[in-house]
Amino acid sequence: MNKRLFVLLVILMSLSLIGLIFVQSFWIKKSVEDKEEQFSNIVSEALNSVTLKIEERERKNYFDRYLRAKDSVGDLKGTQFTNFFFINRDVNSNEILLYEHGILEEDYGISSTFFDNGDGGDTTVIKNYTSKRTTSVFKEDYDLDGKSYRLDPIQRIEKIGGLSAMEKAAMEDVFGTYAKRVPIHKRVSKQEIELLVQRELENRGVDIDFEYGVYSNGLPTKVKSRKFKYSETNVYKAHMFTDIEGNSTFDLLVSFPKKKRFLVQSILGLALLSLLFTLIIVVAYSGAIYQLIRQKQISEIKTDFINNMTHEFKTPIATINLAVEAIKNPKIIGDKEKVSRYLQMIRDENKRMHAQVENVLRISKLEKNQLDISKDRVDAHDIIKDAITHVELIVADKGGYINTHLEAERSEVLANEMHLTNVVVNMLDNAIKYSPKAPKIDVFTEKAKNFIIIKVRDQGAGMSKAVLKRVFEKFYREHTGDIHNVKGHGLGLAYVKKIVDDHQGEVYAESEKGKGSTFYIKLPLI
Repeated sequence: MNKRLFVLLVILMSLSLIGLIFVQSFWIKKSVEDKEEQFSNIVSEALNSVTLKIEERERKNYFDRYLRAKDSVGDLKGTQFTNFFFINRDVNSNEILLYEHGILEEDYGISSTFFDNGDGGDTTVIKNYTSKRTTSVFKEDYDLDGKSYRLDPIQRIEKIGGLSAMEKAAMEDVFGTYAKRVPIHKRVSKQEIELLVQRELENRGVDIDFEYGVYSNGLPTKVKSRKFKYSETNVYKAHMFTDIEGNSTFDLLVSFPKKKRFLVQSILGLALLSLLFTLIIVVAYSGAIYQLIRQKQISEIKTDFINNMTHEFKTPIATINLAVEAIKNPKIIGDKEKVSRYLQMIRDENKRMHAQVENVLRISKLEKNQLDISKDRVDAHDIIKDAITHVELIVADKGGYINTHLEAERSEVLANEMHLTNVVVNMLDNAIKYSPKAPKIDVFTEKAKNFIIIKVRDQGAGMSKAVLKRVFEKFYREHTGDIHNVKGHGLGLAYVKKIVDDHQGEVYAESEKGKGSTFYIKLPLI
């Protein structure tokens, strides 16, 4: 994949994911705000309904007491009737409208302690008022001679009842004025407030714990719940006992200690579903990005592998071609010694190519679990010594050394002798290849609980932390100025890890750039 296209694709996918997360976060935040606004409206409606019902209950109490006092009196002492009327004549229709409104005042001549003023005096006089309203419409008619005149009634509406709305309001104002002198805890009880608030909230679908308090001119009264705490930002307020002019000295305050939890729970289902889908998208996005990066890495590794294999095969093939051409030379073909040397070169180079192909096939079979690895009891120290014999001539030729420090008290493991030997050879070969100067290698063994640890330490070029993380990956090789300055194709350490894993062991490395590396193999003892 083109590098610019890859970067552009990653940027677009990242922006899309960030945008999606932003939209989801905004939606959740907006949902909480909407729920909070809806909750506030519901609470305000509920509190207004509560205060109205409390006021209506108080007014009804006063009216009931008034009616009971009136019904308990004796004979009527005196009456007074007041009548108001007006007449209107319509000249176009010859109709006359007569409206009468009479008010009958009945005085029972007794006083009462109706308002319980507590001063020992009886100053309240009970009277009863009855309202009579009559509307009559007459039509003026003349006889044929034009002289006789009469009024014909065509409509009459009469209503006898109690007080009008205005008169009733006046009485309510009288009651309200007196009620202001009564202590608030006698006008309303805690039980009444609790019952009404709970009922009004439940009727509106809100089931949540609350605390309440009644305040007078900003100061607390006795009417409040035990855990109520005043806060300007977390309470809902409704005026209580509003007079005819709309003024009130009392406020009903309600707070909800668990409001946040209630609001979150109200959208929790949708929020969790939204977060779940977002998480799925994030996981899918991460997987896609990982696959893209992995494919890019594989593509690069594949290119490096082909280049390395081509280089590995190019030299032996060129050597074989030169040897064949030399043998075909008439001057050389008669020289048995030279022919034998050239044939040995062909055989060695052919063997080298065969070994490279075998390495590739072996790692492929190992990954597909097609490699038959039978295990027997073997001595790890013997394996190490055998592996050293495979590379000691190369080390000596380069002027280096391999020192052994085989100090493990027990060294027998269950392993495949050939493959375990190849593992140690690969590690030694790796130490040799990455030693710019004469290879200086030390091999250690030690016992750790029921395991033997094999350490191969060199004083070569070392590795950076980034390389150390990927050193056991298949086909991976550290990039240098000249990619072919070290022979190989990135299969040796991958093969080591596969074999060690198959033996229920561990392999890992420590390294510092410029100071060398140490590779560890940990195998269970038997």
